[in-house]
Amino acid sequence: MKAAELPRHPIPKSAVTTCMLAYIIVAKFCDALPLYRQEKILARYGGSVTRTTMANWLMRLSRQLQGLINLMYDHQRTGRVINADETRIQALKEPSKAITSDKYMWVTLGGPPGQTAVLFEYDPSRSKEVPLRLFEGFSGYLQTDGYKSYDAVCRQEGITQLGCFDHVRRKFTDAQKGETKPGKKVKGNKVSKADVALGKIRKLYAIEEEIKGLTAAEKKVRRQEDSKPLLDDLHQWLQKNVTRLIPDSLTHRAMSYALNQWSKLVVYCEDGHLNISNAAAENAIRPFTVGRRNWLFADTPKDAKASATYYSLIESAKANGLEPFEYLSHILKELPYADTVEKLEQLLPWAVKASKG
Repeated sequence: MKAAELPRHPIPKSAVTTCMLAYIIVAKFCDALPLYRQEKILARYGGSVTRTTMANWLMRLSRQLQGLINLMYDHQRTGRVINADETRIQALKEPSKAITSDKYMWVTLGGPPGQTAVLFEYDPSRSKEVPLRLFEGFSGYLQTDGYKSYDAVCRQEGITQLGCFDHVRRKFTDAQKGETKPGKKVKGNKVSKADVALGKIRKLYAIEEEIKGLTAAEKKVRRQEDSKPLLDDLHQWLQKNVTRLIPDSLTHRAMSYALNQWSKLVVYCEDGHLNISNAAAENAIRPFTVGRRNWLFADTPKDAKASATYYSLIESAKANGLEPFEYLSHILKELPYADTVEKLEQLLPWAVKASKG
């Protein structure tokens, strides 16, 4: 008699099924259900899996998935544009910082057309050393907000930095709201400088709405013909009016921000593949911020890094048109058999999508 060989498991000597692991991951990192809530849900159906057990499974599994994440980082750098953003996270037992201090989750989005990698990276710092590490070896366009930590890597790697008009518009919107006092009567139909700026910016976005269905080459032509004159007009208006405002007023700050970022803000007109805003990165990081409101913090830096792995896999699956649970179920079954780089590459989201045809 011969016994059939047991299927390999991504967590050796573990009793949990790969489907159960996929469910736990999707429930927490896609549907924002903390492990303590999952424990209670399972208990209602007669389950006895504790949150501690689930956390241990996720920690062990994240180490097995690191090779896949490394391949996604390498692949992301082969694209021509990377969008980046960062947001706060609480990691309670970070040895280098106090419990109440800010730590950060960084997100990058990019890759060749149709093969988008969305990657999360935990780091206790927001210094320039993080972008220097994340974008080492990349040459292309890097789109971010106005945070200066990205400047060093752009100079070092020869990266063209691309600004975000959403941030400019947001600052003028805040100025428009903040400098209109509640209950104050406005004489006539006086228009504020924030109103004027928003009107000019609105025209730029209207052009982007008109051309969103065009090819990259056609977009570039339209931007050179239509957007460039509007940008020149806005720049001249900002330079003329910034000195007429009270320093440190909200509108003055908005104008100063736009002028300081101007060389980066106009780059999107150079290439039809570029965007006027960094909305792609902000949209990619939003599921993390939604989940953060529910699970509040990571206990240790290792927990935060494991979370980054799962958010990377889920958001990359979504970016490539895959259903997260199906994608995770597939790669967790195949991961133990991926003993070569070639086999591991077949588990990347775009490869899985291509294989399903």
